[in-house]
Amino acid sequence: MKRSEINRIMQEALHLFDEYKIKVSPFVLWTPEEWKKKGSEAREIVDNMLGWDITDYGQGDFNKIGLLLITLRNGNQKEKEKYPKPYAEKLMVVRENQVTPMHFHWNKMEDIINRGGGNLLIKLYNSTEYGELADTDVNVVIDGIKHVFPAGGVACLKPGESITLTQGLYHRFWGQESTGSVLVAEVSMTNDDKNDNRFYDKVGRFPEIVEDELPLHLLCNEYPV
Repeated sequence: MKRSEINRIMQEALHLFDEYKIKVSPFVLWTPEEWKKKGSEAREIVDNMLGWDITDYGQGDFNKIGLLLITLRNGNQKEKEKYPKPYAEKLMVVRENQVTPMHFHWNKMEDIINRGGGNLLIKLYNSTEYGELADTDVNVVIDGIKHVFPAGGVACLKPGESITLTQGLYHRFWGQESTGSVLVAEVSMTNDDKNDNRFYDKVGRFPEIVEDELPLHLLCNEYPV
């Protein structure tokens, strides 16, 4: 991805947050120059990958396959004594027909919440012992109500609705066409994008960046060590 594209995506997301009167944590808005002045006091942000996460999953077409996430709080699955927080929170922006590829989490249970905008569509499969897509009914809870979907069934979350995704449950999501971009929140157990994601198809996770202009804000995998 080009840095100019990443900068534009950040600006569009901040405008959307303003539209919905959502304020983000101060560190989300730190500039690269401000990051150079930070020391050990900001170590939790670095170690737990808080902040901006923009990816095209290595596919080269962010509008078709991609996702913008901002991790606002998080613990650490690998360093529980140092960072004992057992939960995480994210904001996401999902565009119309913009796909997040099929995946599940080994350790994390999460609630995906449509906070506003368009409709969020989520395709669901159980996983087999060997990580394949199971041909079995999927049992999920949507806002406290039990639902059963056939294998590959699609749940539609309208603004205000949420779904609980348990460990090992494959999911693929995108914004429904002609309904607008979706402002999504995630409340979950501790998040670990380096070790806890099982993608069904081989994809990249963090983009290779072409530096065609200076960054507005650093991504969560770019912080000074």
